[in-house]
Amino acid sequence: MATSDLDQQGLLKSGGFNNSPEDDDENDPSAMSLIDHLEELRWRIFKCLIAVAVGVVIAFIFRNQLIHLLDAPLPLTANTLGGKQRLTMTGLGEAFTVTIKLSIVFGLVFALPVILYQLWAFISPGLYEREKKHAVPFIVLGLVLFIIGVALGYFILQFPVSFLINFGAENFNELISANSYFSFVSFFLLLFGAVFELPLVLTFLALIGIVTESFLKSKRAVAHVAMWAAATVVTPGGDLYSPVFIGVALSILYEFSILLIHFTVKKDSADELA
Repeated sequence: MATSDLDQQGLLKSGGFNNSPEDDDENDPSAMSLIDHLEELRWRIFKCLIAVAVGVVIAFIFRNQLIHLLDAPLPLTANTLGGKQRLTMTGLGEAFTVTIKLSIVFGLVFALPVILYQLWAFISPGLYEREKKHAVPFIVLGLVLFIIGVALGYFILQFPVSFLINFGAENFNELISANSYFSFVSFFLLLFGAVFELPLVLTFLALIGIVTESFLKSKRAVAHVAMWAAATVVTPGGDLYSPVFIGVALSILYEFSILLIHFTVKKDSADELA
């Protein structure tokens, strides 16, 4: 009987039935190996690509409406032909190439909700429960801020376009190609959309402990100067209005980030104490 008991104890230890924390961590079925993480990442990227492909198809179907929407900021004197504004096509396949590029850009925009969700779903297993509960609000806030940024960029677009077209009007006869115009417009709108994600990025960094409200407040003056300097450099167009709009937007978004962090992190701390 004694020998049998010893054998059973040895079997329990060698067979993985030991209840030590180390063994529990290693044998936890919910724990994912590196291969499992890579496999999950591959499937989430695949789902994002499917969403982008669907968005590209939708954008291609409505390509005429999108093109008319984007060329509306053109001045009335630009590329006028037969009483209508027409962008120049400099190559045989440029019209098709430009349409595909626009479809891809709008496909990415249409797929943004899916991309944000898949990104959050991939990183959420490594977060605490108090951080996971912010998933839906963050995704919604990210979409709203991106849309507001693109809308503001579309409103401001007329200023850099008019400035660039009229700058050399006295000396040059500008024929604006479709490729150059839509590349500029796409970059301009995406820049505004990305800029408006600043509160989302800073709040997420605060939730995981990289930045704090007091740190952002202490660096407020330096941050505002740096953001206004960056606005004058990264803003395409060369006009005076666009950097001012971006600088004002960045300053407002920075202060909004501090306010958002104050209420979000404070609420999480109160929940932990409770």
